[in-house]
Amino acid sequence: MTEKGLLKRIVINPKIMLGKPVIKGTRLTVEIIIEKLAYGETVEDLKRDYPFITEDDIRAALLYAAKRLAHEEVYAA
Repeated sequence: MTEKGLLKRIVINPKIMLGKPVIKGTRLTVEIIIEKLAYGETVEDLKRDYPFITEDDIRAALLYAAKRLAHEEVYAA
């Protein structure tokens, strides 16, 4: 799937989860997906816990997070 196709799976709507980015058609936030992966859950674990998401949805969340971080400004302490 293309980058554009993956990113279309992420939506931001102020009426859903207070405007946090979510998987389209769900209330599952990108934040939750990334956090669960960081704590060691696998793609299979996520698909079992959230049977309505696909591997492409998980890839979309990772890509979205990477793109957002790429645009952050970093300041020296």
